Amino acid sequence: MLLDTLGAEVVLVAPPTLLPVGVTGWPATVSHDFDAELPAADAVLMLRVQAERMNGGFFPSVREYSVRYGLTERRQAMLPGHAVVLHPGPMVRGMEITSSVADSSQSAVLQQVSNGVQVRMAVLFHVLVGAQDAGKEGAA
Repeated sequence: MLLDTLGAEVVLVAPPTLLPVGVTGWPATVSHDFDAELPAADAVLMLRVQAERMNGGFFPSVREYSVRYGLTERRQAMLPGHAVVLHPGPMVRGMEITSSVADSSQSAVLQQVSNGVQVRMAVLFHVLVGAQDAGKEGAA
């Protein structure tokens, strides 16, 4: 994982049924207790729960997921003041993250989404133009 290479300590928090197979071999700590991990976090990256997992028995209900793993105002208050909240979007407000947290001063969600668009554009440009440039070099 790139974050580990850069010196970050990564903690993955999720219900056991939503963690990838083989995650124990990753350079990350696995936890199922969101509240226990928040006070030491510099960043919290929430992820979108895929709709197909909602009905697949991966967790009993939307309410249970929200209660145990949703980023609420109470949980935000547990974060250090410097911590940043991230989410790649689209977010399910009220389940994964409350609107007040998503729109708070600790949230960098809009900047993250904007940066993601720019990075994808740069990658596409590199792939398309890089392929054209490689063809020109081979023809010379």
